Amino acid sequence: MDVKESHQLRNEVHLSQLASVGQIAAGIAHEVKNPLTAVKGFLQLLKENHDEMYVEIAQSELQNALATLENLLHVSKPDLENEPHQTVNLSVELEALVHLFQDQIYRVQIHKRFQDTDAYVFGKRNQLKKALFNLLKNSFEAIPEKGTITLEHKVVDDHVVVSIEDTGTGIPQEKLSLLGTPFFSTKLDGTGMGLTQVFSVIYQHGGRIQVYSKEGEGTRFVLSIPRESKKMTRGVVKMDLQLREDEELRDFFIHNREVFEECLLSEAANVREKIAEIHEVGNINLVANAHKLVLYIVDGRVHDVVSFAQQEGMSWAKNSLTLAFNLEWIQAVRRVLLDFLYNYDRMRNEGNSLESFYNREKQINKLVDQFLNYFIMSYSNYKDQLLQAQKELVDNLSVPLLPLTASMSILPLVGAVDEHRLSTIEDKVIAQIGATRIEVLIFDLSGVVHMETKVIHRFLDILGGISMMGCQAVITGIRPEIVKTMIANGITFENKAITKGTLQQALSEQLFKKE
Repeated sequence: MDVKESHQLRNEVHLSQLASVGQIAAGIAHEVKNPLTAVKGFLQLLKENHDEMYVEIAQSELQNALATLENLLHVSKPDLENEPHQTVNLSVELEALVHLFQDQIYRVQIHKRFQDTDAYVFGKRNQLKKALFNLLKNSFEAIPEKGTITLEHKVVDDHVVVSIEDTGTGIPQEKLSLLGTPFFSTKLDGTGMGLTQVFSVIYQHGGRIQVYSKEGEGTRFVLSIPRESKKMTRGVVKMDLQLREDEELRDFFIHNREVFEECLLSEAANVREKIAEIHEVGNINLVANAHKLVLYIVDGRVHDVVSFAQQEGMSWAKNSLTLAFNLEWIQAVRRVLLDFLYNYDRMRNEGNSLESFYNREKQINKLVDQFLNYFIMSYSNYKDQLLQAQKELVDNLSVPLLPLTASMSILPLVGAVDEHRLSTIEDKVIAQIGATRIEVLIFDLSGVVHMETKVIHRFLDILGGISMMGCQAVITGIRPEIVKTMIANGITFENKAITKGTLQQALSEQLFKKE
């Protein structure tokens, strides 16, 4: 038996196993899901009248059970979503998916080795994207602290080969053969459904999966899918929509709202998984907002589109939501909106009026682009303002000016003192002396190990300014390393400040003078 036959046999065995699991899952879903749903409803009523902890626990457990059944049902009927086949560029999809993990890039480096990026496969785009997303997610989660994920894309023997390799914890050899089996997971809280979906999708697309792993070193998934020879683009989609007599485009969208929502959720497969989380974190209803945006665009309400974009951009930035999710969502809104426009013209027998269609299409694309531009500007502006506010807060904390008496304050400096920090010191000290008329300011340098020569010169200038304002500077705790630098460069604090060995000595002397 050659390698190809071996892979084919393994695929057939795995599909057979999944079919058996699917039959069991369908039976469980039919017999158990409806009663569990009913019980959940009664518990909700009970909760409204009796605020009991056990009711909440029961609800939570039932929700988990329902979620498990939904996952099993999806495995048993992977083609439940009527998604059309199309040509898919896996290198492009990988590039887009990596952006969804921007919050992890600070600890995990991404290495890309992409070849043959003009190669396509033919299949269900959203299912393939979800499979790649699950593998990337697993790779990030397998790396406990810092590490690397290496992505490869190339063509081998008329197959597009994608490799996702991480430097994570790895998988024991005896458990590799169980990967892709429902309810088997190497994670403590995992269900195994993610990898089950990955294996199912790849096999359904005529592909194969190989897994290489070593405990403590990492794991590598290699996907191989037949290459599509023709470069095709996503065509128009004919939909089963309702059109009333003499109905305007706006009303057409309103009464076909449910179909629009279904199509949108299918187009934005990755964002769909995050809708509940985004609503919980930022109180943002993505689906409702999509309907609002579509009506603004269809009505040509440019000002409302811009205002809505600015509002949404600030909200996403304020709640630290990932920008890539919104960008993918809005592009999905664009695609579905144009599909609806095509079907609207087709059903009104205006298909021959190309000028009318192109005019509408141009206006829609223009308004969607405006939304994205103003959204990104608003998002970026808020982030910039937030960073500036945080920077100012850090700067203020780095200059802790502490009042001891009405006329005396102390400035303890710890850590590195560079030109930027000296500028903050100058601004805060000069302003404070001017506002409160401090007579004595003690600089405690015992926490500063090193100061460069140019920094010391700048510090002397600040001391001169303090003296000009009638305030006496006292320096304590200066370290030997700084003294050596000053001696080597002929620098002295003479006539600029009084120096004392320790802060205690300076305080005792100054307080004694006051007495």
